[in-house]
Amino acid sequence: MRRRALLPCTLPLVLPGLAAPARALQCVVPAKPGGGFDITCRLAQLALAPAPGAVAAPLLPVVHQPGGIGALVFNEVVAGRRATSRELVAFSSGTLLMLAQGRLGRHPVDAVRWLAALAQDHGVIAVHRDAPWQRLPELLQALAANPAAVVFAGGGTLGSQDWLKSARLARAAGVGHRAFRFVAFEGGGDALQALRGRHVQVLAGDAAEISEPLRQGQPLRLLAVLSERRLAGLLSQVPTAREQGVDLVWPILRGVYTSHAMPAVEADGWANQLLAGQRQPRYEQLLAGLSLQAQPLGGEALAREVRSQWNGFQRDAAEFGLR
Repeated sequence: MRRRALLPCTLPLVLPGLAAPARALQCVVPAKPGGGFDITCRLAQLALAPAPGAVAAPLLPVVHQPGGIGALVFNEVVAGRRATSRELVAFSSGTLLMLAQGRLGRHPVDAVRWLAALAQDHGVIAVHRDAPWQRLPELLQALAANPAAVVFAGGGTLGSQDWLKSARLARAAGVGHRAFRFVAFEGGGDALQALRGRHVQVLAGDAAEISEPLRQGQPLRLLAVLSERRLAGLLSQVPTAREQGVDLVWPILRGVYTSHAMPAVEADGWANQLLAGQRQPRYEQLLAGLSLQAQPLGGEALAREVRSQWNGFQRDAAEFGLR
């Protein structure tokens, strides 16, 4: 599997209290560039960046290794087949969903060390700017009238979180989850590109990965955010699904995990640094710019949140026959 470093967005990092490592730490994006995992590694870079005026340590490189929306890297980490244990691997609630379905292999929820949560994201429903639908109910009406004419796109295949968002939206239109059309992509970046090219009609994506394209003026329109209340900043004018009569909320945890092969003292040191780095004003600014909310969790608090989501996703898997 080819790997390539994504250097333009790397930032220097320093970890006080630890000796200089024999091998540099890196952040792994287990998907193609342009999606939510990319954003997670950017958050990790900034959280680990030294404070202004501090002496800079080696860069935190980012490498991309797509394969099964994280399945390839996860299984390599669990099996100890990675060349190094000194990696932070980006994960999201979608990773926990796939793990709960057994799509990452038959592993327990604690097969890796869940190191730190970096932010909370939310799902969104987006269409092309020239699409005929201005609000979510209009899309649902079109879907109910002709399910075959509305094609959804998302990062991940059957059972992924983008698929589940789409399936629940289709259900709200009275369309069964076996009847609606969904095109799977290896990451949100490819799904977004398909929407821009009008190869699909609807993107069930995430707020963070669509915020920058919107800011850049790309031809997109958001019909709904899948949050309890409206998001701040760039997406503040986008109504929630609930405001439009659709009871669909989809929060997304973003964070990093590592191998149990990493010594506990070192892992705890990185986790503490990641949590402390989230208190920087510039980190808060990055969150706001990406329509993300703070979610600094580590240790037992993160372990409880991971297990809670994993249990909920097992119920989802049973509901849709995905195991």
